[in-house]
Amino acid sequence: MLAKAIAIPDYQSLILPVLQFSKEGETKVPIAAKKIVDGLGLTQEDRDEMLPSGKQRLLYKDID
Repeated sequence: MLAKAIAIPDYQSLILPVLQFSKEGETKVPIAAKKIVDGLGLTQEDRDEMLPSGKQRLLYKDID
């Protein structure tokens, strides 16, 4: 069985949007995470991707 291709960027690709967003000033993690994944155009399926343990999402847990 082939592994599903993950559309979620790796750390190196994700750090630039995080740093760009941080220039806007202090915020809460859920707000920042939502704006970043919205900006990346991730689908709901991407946002719901689970860690191999199946106990929490790969991305921040409260992104809808």
